[in-house]
Amino acid sequence: MHVRPAAAAAAAFLGLTLSLLCGPASYAAPGPGSAAPGPLGLGGPAVYAHRGASAYAPENTLEAVDLARRLGFDWVENDVQRTKDGELVVVHDDTLARTTDVEQLFPGRAPWRVKDFTAAEIARLDAGSWFGEEYAGARVPTLRQYLDRVRRNQQRLLLEIKKPELYPGIEEQTLRVLDRAGWLDRRHVSGRLVVQSFSADSVRTVHGLRPDLVTAFLGTPKVADLPAYAEFTDRINPWHTTISADWVAAVHRLSGAHGRAMEVDTWIVDDAATARKVRDMGVDGIITNAPDVVREAVGGF
Repeated sequence: MHVRPAAAAAAAFLGLTLSLLCGPASYAAPGPGSAAPGPLGLGGPAVYAHRGASAYAPENTLEAVDLARRLGFDWVENDVQRTKDGELVVVHDDTLARTTDVEQLFPGRAPWRVKDFTAAEIARLDAGSWFGEEYAGARVPTLRQYLDRVRRNQQRLLLEIKKPELYPGIEEQTLRVLDRAGWLDRRHVSGRLVVQSFSADSVRTVHGLRPDLVTAFLGTPKVADLPAYAEFTDRINPWHTTISADWVAAVHRLSGAHGRAMEVDTWIVDDAATARKVRDMGVDGIITNAPDVVREAVGGF
């Protein structure tokens, strides 16, 4: 889902207006199974800006993070992969073709996999023009650049370790970068950071290395299998089409790795009707490309 320049400008204006009215967002993380108060006193599920405000700006760029901030959103989500020379970068696909001009700059290097390019080569790529001319020149950020921007914006981060099977040791490396960027202190660990992955082994590894961190597994395990996940994770984050109210309740009945009721943050929900549907199922959070649409629909924060 992409919104072209006029809509993006309108979204940015809306965000500026909300910022002026409400001031900087600084909301406490919701407790398990609860709906914490959001802006203007609203309650509802937490709303996560998926890859930044990616309906209105190029995904996983600093521009998308900043737009999420202007729209008043505290939580942003990103994806982490590794370059040929060992730098962690923020990009969703394991190839660079969809969201950059890599085919023009490096025409002879198909299939343009992230792991086959150095950080310096990736830094040359335009990661914005594919989305809209107004974003020409946006770059693929390194993880450190991304962390610094999210921290400067006083936002919170849902960090996804993407395709860890391609990058042995990426869990430990990600934790080192988080530590050096000041993201593993008590303040961040207690309410500003969640690490997730589609790989149960990767989530288990992160939990083993940093048992204090909140972690999430991306997927929809069978109810009978949930207790095994509860041993090493705090949240189960499923695709919205795969869940029911009974399944959400089954997750909530379990205590996760930190002894609290497990949570459910569902993805990717971009329309009002689906947002209300999953809210009524009892989800704790909604991950969305269009956070403003979801917030208006469910009163989330």
